[in-house]
Amino acid sequence: MSETQSSTSQKAMDEDNKAVSQTMPNTQDKTNTQDYEDELTRVALALVEDVINYAVKFLEDEQNPIKNIKWMTHGEFTVEKGRKQIDEYLSMCIYKKRWTHTTVFVERKDLIHSFLYIYYVHWNASTAGTPVAQTSSGTYFKLKVSKTKPPDAPIGVFFVGEEQELVHR
Repeated sequence: MSETQSSTSQKAMDEDNKAVSQTMPNTQDKTNTQDYEDELTRVALALVEDVINYAVKFLEDEQNPIKNIKWMTHGEFTVEKGRKQIDEYLSMCIYKKRWTHTTVFVERKDLIHSFLYIYYVHWNASTAGTPVAQTSSGTYFKLKVSKTKPPDAPIGVFFVGEEQELVHR
């Protein structure tokens, strides 16, 4: 290799080393190196934690597109609060905005171990052009309030669509 090529290569390597030495801490000073590594580890862990949290949230949204709400406890339950919680749950569901619903309390059944509160949700797609809906549907919600569970235990919630046999919990 000629001397000119060698000196040109050496200058390029010196330029590269200068850039690296400006971004890297002085490795001779162990305190600076340790501080740098600690800071780098802290930033990397925070980044990994954010990525994991985002991935978990993304998977939960994919697996459960319908969000759930925190249902009231046995001690908090009233007929009106039950109706409001059903409306709150339905507002979390994904459905077209033109669909409206009405929630009505139907009856209370006194079972041996609990009370069963039955609500009917009537869905329709009425518009200004057709105020009498051509299409409608219904859903029965059953809220189960146990006589034996503690007041801070959540109530049981079940619903079934009109003309269906599958019970959702």
